[in-house]
Amino acid sequence: MVETIIWSVCALIVGIVLGFLIAKKVTQKQLEQNPPINEKMIEAMMSSMGRKPSQKQVKQVMAQMNRFK
Repeated sequence: MVETIIWSVCALIVGIVLGFLIAKKVTQKQLEQNPPINEKMIEAMMSSMGRKPSQKQVKQVMAQMNRFK
């Protein structure tokens, strides 16, 4: 009975550690493939639409995007 409890606790600890490591690796891989948007990306997007954005406009767009996360 005691052995079963010890093995169960050990399996739970190993599962938690492995789950954390796997989740961390998957998250890092996703951030590499899809980096979070930054001010340069917003400026490039607005420039590609045919207008030169001011720094104020870029900051406003960043604030809006951060608000909706």
